[in-house]
Amino acid sequence: MNSATHWTVPLDHPVFAGHFPGTPILPGVMLLDTVLHAITASAGIALDTCELGSVKFLSPANPGDELVIQHVISVSGAIRFDVVAGTRKIASGSILPESPV
Repeated sequence: MNSATHWTVPLDHPVFAGHFPGTPILPGVMLLDTVLHAITASAGIALDTCELGSVKFLSPANPGDELVIQHVISVSGAIRFDVVAGTRKIASGSILPESPV
């Protein structure tokens, strides 16, 4: 399954107050939170059944950026994602299904 979710980084998001004054960028943890919620909602899976496999932050996300969160779910259930703003790749990574105990 391939899917894409669009999200615009709010200009007035409270995280910009301290990250960083004069040159605001979206903190990685906020970006990942948005990515995880968008993908799990789109794929219809529970957030607590996933773990991050890997993440690379490639470019900062700025206030007002229009982000596209793209993901592909493999047959094994692993999810590969990319976050882009126009032609800039912001982040990429993988989400792994919960391992059986």
